[in-house]
Amino acid sequence: MVGYDPGVQGAPLSPKEAAFAGSAAGMVTRALISPFDVIKIRFQVRMSCVFKTPQGKYYGIFQATRCIHLEEGLSAFWKGHIPAQLLSICYGAVQFASFEFLTELVHQKTLYDSQTAGVHFVCGGLAACSATVVCQPLDTLRTRFAAQGEPKVYRNLRHAVSTMWRSEGTLTFYRGLSPTLMAVFPYAGLQFFFYNIFKKLLAPQPEAGNSGGNLKSLVCGSGAGMISKTITYPFDLFKKRLQVGGFEAARAHFGQVRSYRGLLDCMVQIAKEEGFRGFFKGLSPSLVKAALSTGFTFFWYEFFVNAMHNFKEKRGTNVIAKDFNRR
Repeated sequence: MVGYDPGVQGAPLSPKEAAFAGSAAGMVTRALISPFDVIKIRFQVRMSCVFKTPQGKYYGIFQATRCIHLEEGLSAFWKGHIPAQLLSICYGAVQFASFEFLTELVHQKTLYDSQTAGVHFVCGGLAACSATVVCQPLDTLRTRFAAQGEPKVYRNLRHAVSTMWRSEGTLTFYRGLSPTLMAVFPYAGLQFFFYNIFKKLLAPQPEAGNSGGNLKSLVCGSGAGMISKTITYPFDLFKKRLQVGGFEAARAHFGQVRSYRGLLDCMVQIAKEEGFRGFFKGLSPSLVKAALSTGFTFFWYEFFVNAMHNFKEKRGTNVIAKDFNRR
């Protein structure tokens, strides 16, 4: 089970171990779901009011996939993969290390049970906010790379950092931070909340020595991700629109573009020009991505945690056996 569990035998997960498991889970998951993320971002940053129109290049998941593949090649589905991988590794490490620390703190300093869904909601939201502040520059770089078409504005990560810093200033790396923090607390909190509930429903009594990393973890994580993404999706769209501000030349290839002065202006313009549906552009690929991303993240996190527990138990058994043989 994710989070501090006083009922588990042996030493609790250390912050370093949680960070390692979280970063490894983020790295593997990112490599698997990158194509869905690119498609989602392409939908989010297009501005047309209707789906199939000359102002909007993409109007369906399969059409967008085919179009990107024909025009930009297979590698286009991994555009921005290096900053995305750095983001996933950093984010996973900070998020899960913070979550394990916070749930253990709750158990030790309060009367609340660290394995309740409510505690996981609060601790999951706070852990995600911590990871977001640390990793926001990498998220902005990932979005810029995924959103650019051909010809490319940024040749590589180093060129992107230097260009953005010179032309737009340091604060550009934190564009969209306000809507991100507004969305990430409930989004991540709901992920941990529903994962806790689904895991208990499907596996009320986990097998001894098995903390997860199986099909149930994947199913529970996928369901939690889809519900959480649907509830908080508009804030993710606002964040992406603000992050690609000042990037109009590269986005013109995908349809009509807009510039926003801030979060409120972004919300008003989308409501005026694109209607209610505009707040949910790219939801379909986002749900697919959220199901896979959240499912795989929890699956691999519990897999690596379980592997570390087994390794420590095996090493402890070997030490005891050696001591016995010496005697």
